[in-house]
Order: sequence, then structure tokens, then C-alpha cells
Amino acid sequence: MTLTQKLFGAAATIALTAGAAAADPAILFDLGGKFDKSFNESAYNGAERWAAETGGTYAEVEIQSDAQREQAIRRFAESGANPIVMAGFSWATPLAEVAADYPDTAFTIIDMVVDAPNVRSVVFNEHEGSYLVGMMAALTSETDTVSFIGGMDIPLIRKFACGYAQGALAANPDVTVIANMTGTTPAAWNDPVKGSELTLAQISQGSDVVFAAAGGTGVGVLQTAADEGILSIGVDANQNHLHPGMVLTSMMKRVDLAVYDAMSDGPDMETGFNVMSVTNHGVGFAMDANNENIVGYDVLAAAYAAAAAIESGELAVHDYSSDETCPALDF
Repeated sequence: MTLTQKLFGAAATIALTAGAAAADPAILFDLGGKFDKSFNESAYNGAERWAAETGGTYAEVEIQSDAQREQAIRRFAESGANPIVMAGFSWATPLAEVAADYPDTAFTIIDMVVDAPNVRSVVFNEHEGSYLVGMMAALTSETDTVSFIGGMDIPLIRKFACGYAQGALAANPDVTVIANMTGTTPAAWNDPVKGSELTLAQISQGSDVVFAAAGGTGVGVLQTAADEGILSIGVDANQNHLHPGMVLTSMMKRVDLAVYDAMSDGPDMETGFNVMSVTNHGVGFAMDANNENIVGYDVLAAAYAAAAAIESGELAVHDYSSDETCPALDF
């Protein structure tokens, strides 16, 4: 029986980094896999950066179903992995059940809060970064119509959509913002075909810039946008390179930094509630050689000015998750 089978059973598709040992960190990816070109891959990049800079090793797991979550956490904790980093809000319930059983293990969860003395909870002001790319979309649009495609219809994704709509309307009060969600189950994170269908529908309504916050589903959104000759906006990781010259920008959610920081801080990490925002460069937008020729100077200047206003406190972007309302979008 392999080490993978001993730790987790054959049902899970697990990869343990070669040489990982007790007291090494571990990372647990969310559904969709570590190479989703978005949220999970950003987490993976953070772990890889830590390994490259330190020469350390880490263990990892890619679950295939929600039923495997608690088992995965327990097996890593029992094997001595420390700290254990979980990418995604869906780890919250099992972690809340497990954390107290391993008081000497430090846990980090990304995108949800678990109130326990040995847990670091990292959340992001996605509405701020989405506001900035919403401005860029509206200022670039030639049809005065931009759109949003979310993954699973949950408050977190509505937070992205609401920030995007606020930014678009701030930049152009006459802009129309179309918003659609892919579904209401976890399958919505990994359905590029549905993402493509929604993109085509939005194009038929006049959208010429589409922002996808949908995990692996977003790959289909960006591909279809490029095929149809409209601009797209990536999310979480820098996705500008997927379709050079056709991805206006990417709303950077620095999941990689959250993972890198947790692994760097190690078992003695400071736990509690951490917020990553425009102010501490936890969210923002991506500029590189792949999009520098399609982002106008006025667009870039407006986005940087808005970022500075958010950082100074002059500009407050409404957070959908604070009251589950959006002043700029009717869900």
C-alpha cells in the first residue's frame, strides 16, 4: 500500500510532495483541482514559492468530493503536518469540527472565518479589487454594456459582482451591467461549457467586456470572449497570459500570498482574523506585457486614482456580504 493510500485511501486523488515529513506544512485544495488557472492555482503558486525560497517540502491534497474534507484534515494533522493550509470557504465546517482536537497544530483557512485559538482566518476585500476592474471595464467598453459571470451563487461571489457593478457605474453612469451565475451547487466552479454559453448570451445583449469570477468555469468564459472578439477580465491569479491582448486585466486576489505567509510563519504563526485588501496589496489588478497595449492611459490613471482613494479611506466600496444588498446591481 502506498503512502497516499495509507493516509487517505484510494478514493481521493492525492499528491504528497516527495520528501514531505512530519512538521512540514500541508495544503488542501478546494474542488476543481490545483491547476484550475484561478483560485486553487494561486494557492499552489504560493506553496511553490515557499518551497523554492526555503528548500522545504510540503504535502498536498486534491479532494474529489466534499465528503473527503474532514478526513483529509484529520489525516494531515495526525501525520504531523504543521501548519495546515486550506484553500476555500467550504473547509470551514469540517475545520470547526476538527481544530480543537489538534490544539498544537496551526491551521489557516482562506475565504472563511473559523473562530478557534489555533486557526488563522484569511478573508479578502474582493469588492475593492472588483470595483477597480469594473471601472476599467466601463471605461474601455465601446457598447456601454459590460457583464459578470459568477460561479456558485453565494454571497462571496455576489460580493465580486457588486463591487464590479459599483466601479463600472462610477466610471460611466450610463453603463449597463449584466450579471449571471453559473449554478447553485459546487459543480458551478468547474463548468467551462456553461461559462461559454453564458458569455455568448451576454454578448448577444451587447456586452463587450466580461468579468469571470467562477473558478475553472472562467476558463470557458475567457476562451469564448477571445473567440468572439470581446475583452475579458480574469480573477484570483493573473490570467492575462491565457489570451494575450484579449484579457483586459485580472482582478488579483493574492491567495498565493496568504499561503506563502502561512507556510513562512510556520507552526508558531499568529492566528486570528486577517483581512487582505487594496491597502495591504491583498487585492488589485494585473498589468503586464500581455495587456499593456490594450489598457488606455486614462483607464489606468482612473484605476490607480480609485485605488489610492480606497487606501486613504476617501472611497468606501459597499461590501455585499455586510448586509446582502447591492446599491448598483439588482440580484
